[in-house]
Amino acid sequence: MDGNILGFAAVVLSLGIPMAAMYTFYRVRKLRTDERLAALARGVNVPMEPELTEAARSRRYGILLASGALGYIACCVLMGHADRNAWTAAALGVVPLMIGLGYFADFALIRRDLRTQ
Repeated sequence: MDGNILGFAAVVLSLGIPMAAMYTFYRVRKLRTDERLAALARGVNVPMEPELTEAARSRRYGILLASGALGYIACCVLMGHADRNAWTAAALGVVPLMIGLGYFADFALIRRDLRTQ
């Protein structure tokens, strides 16, 4: 075994984890739908969960992207003390950071528009 198992494991995990996440999302959604249909068939009034507003979605994506980017940049900066190439990798964290800040700006604009109406 000259490292082939490591490459194989990397490919299996990089493809398997997203597939497992998608299957889990599908199963949970299907179970919720089946539960709702069964309750409706029995005549039980099932309250519908409200969808997130556009402003709430923008705020959520902004928080997730900005915090993920800051964590990535911080990780690369800490690794930069040992390897100078990590500073170059830290610069790549600016892309999701700017996207997250754009979502925050979108949230602020939506909220301002709702106040003026």
